[in-house]
Amino acid sequence: MTPALPDVFLQSPIAHRALHDLSDNRPENSRAAIRAAVEAGYGIEIDLQRTSDNRAMVFHDYDMTRLTGRSGPIQQISAAEAQTTQLLHAADGIPTLDEVLEIVAGQVPLLIELKDQDGAMGTDVGPLEQDTVRALQGYDGALALMSFNPNSVAELARIAPHLPRGITTCSYQPKVEHLPQAVCDHLRGIPDFERVSASFISHEAADLARPRVAELKLQGVPILCWTIRSPEQEAEARKVADNVTFEGYLAAHSG
Repeated sequence: MTPALPDVFLQSPIAHRALHDLSDNRPENSRAAIRAAVEAGYGIEIDLQRTSDNRAMVFHDYDMTRLTGRSGPIQQISAAEAQTTQLLHAADGIPTLDEVLEIVAGQVPLLIELKDQDGAMGTDVGPLEQDTVRALQGYDGALALMSFNPNSVAELARIAPHLPRGITTCSYQPKVEHLPQAVCDHLRGIPDFERVSASFISHEAADLARPRVAELKLQGVPILCWTIRSPEQEAEARKVADNVTFEGYLAAHSG
């Protein structure tokens, strides 16, 4: 049986890459941004990349340049090196998933996106999923896992069938996603939802009018969306989506 997305994920808005604000020295996916989101009572979305020793690090990009000023893929350094690689606009380095779990400690819902490690949404998956599940053993709090790569979601279903999981989805434009046309054409229709035993999607806000999204919603599938950057965008997205992932403003709490 596919585990359902906990209802709490549909209640409080979800801070995209945590509650980041460079003007306050809180870069995305940083410890400071995580703490700020917890204090504000928002759900938190984070991203995971893996290191050369296959540890799950809370970091968005494949390359470290934008976020640290250090060039090169995060996959080419160890977890210990990553932890000492200082984030720009922060006083500390890249956090491990274990560290973030200790900070959140079940206080707010945690939405965890595993970044594609195959490079083309293929089947070269496993190490990141395995370390993610290892870190989550014994975690007492609302959480859900997701990935753009449906093969990653299928691997999560195999090794941790008890954990709620979904697919991150979008309009899949080849020039935007840097993927082959055939891959984009396949993934755009969200064909793997049933195959990977997903229980929700997190869809690109600008593409919420897609018929497949409406079809899933009609089936009772929870629809999350990304990334909302204003109250006006949020109001429009909520015509379809059950909850929003936001950044750049403070989303209103329901009620």
